[in-house]
Amino acid sequence: MAAPVSSVGKPSAQRLPFNNTSFQKKTRSKLISIPGTRPSVQNGQLLVSTGVTSLDYLLGGGLAVGTVLLIEDDRYDSYSRMILKYFLAEGVVCRHELFVAAAQDNPDDILQELPAPILDDVAIHKPMEQPRLSCEPQDSLEAMKIAWRYQHLPKVQSALASSSRFGHYYDVSKTMEPEIRQAAKCHRFYLPEHPAQSSPTHSTMLESYSALLKSLQEVINREGFDVAAPMSNSRNILRIGLHSLGSALWGDDLCCHDNPRNGHALTTFLYGLRALLRSSLSVAVLTVPSHLIQDRALMGSITRLCDNAIALESFKGSERETNPLYKDYHGLLHVRQVPHLNCLASKLPDHKDLAFKLKRKQFSIEDYKTLQG
Repeated sequence: MAAPVSSVGKPSAQRLPFNNTSFQKKTRSKLISIPGTRPSVQNGQLLVSTGVTSLDYLLGGGLAVGTVLLIEDDRYDSYSRMILKYFLAEGVVCRHELFVAAAQDNPDDILQELPAPILDDVAIHKPMEQPRLSCEPQDSLEAMKIAWRYQHLPKVQSALASSSRFGHYYDVSKTMEPEIRQAAKCHRFYLPEHPAQSSPTHSTMLESYSALLKSLQEVINREGFDVAAPMSNSRNILRIGLHSLGSALWGDDLCCHDNPRNGHALTTFLYGLRALLRSSLSVAVLTVPSHLIQDRALMGSITRLCDNAIALESFKGSERETNPLYKDYHGLLHVRQVPHLNCLASKLPDHKDLAFKLKRKQFSIEDYKTLQG
């Protein structure tokens, strides 16, 4: 918009304030400071760690708060479940609140399987990041021994390496100590404990998904995760873990028929879930048994409704299990969807040939062709 005509011809001294405004120093808006988070260097979005360092790198530094990560199950639901447990374990160590929902396994059973955090040099120098560190001299000496043992290992034993440390390391051969796990505040949704209620209105969303979405909304509003709530110094992150959505155990028939009667139930739920997350300090990881869904177009719609999407292809029971090319790995990882947050075009991963392996103490993702070349 042009300047008003009445200002033309006035002494330059009277126009100085107008000219000075274009050279005023811009001040940055104050970012929310929450333990276990950091701003993205790409778009300023607040990030949390998935608990798997190489996966954080693949996703652009971590999971953005307010977004959804979809994990397409492997055929035996072992590795996708492992990533979900890493995500929840990272929340426990960072003192985030958890929301765990399942239809088959009780959420308490999932929480009891969380991997144990490794005491490393970061935990020694930053005791607030470690929920339990004893002050006894003998315990301190043992912790220092453990720290020395791990500080000489590569920060990320993977081709996908990040230049800065974010997140923690876990020993999948051990489970998290009960006192550490119980110190975290966890909200549970176990479908058998929520009897179906008939709805007077016709809806494309299943009653199970509707009850889940309602429970999530109640927790977000009651616990102060809504961004519209008054700001306080005690703001926290809600980590949401949803296990095996779309399966018959949720009352969904996506995996049972070529033309499911409830074909839009899960997509309708995802619309509501994303709306909730966009206006709250929450982040969700959900798993879906995509290999059982016959309608690939519908699976594509489910993927597009999530901000991030990866698929795990296990080698168990396939010819690749004995292929020398994959002898060091347990499966392939495919990137289905990357987020478009505060930008016109998303940053595509640099690596295309991705494989994962689960060792005794670490789940890692690597570019197997680069390593072999």
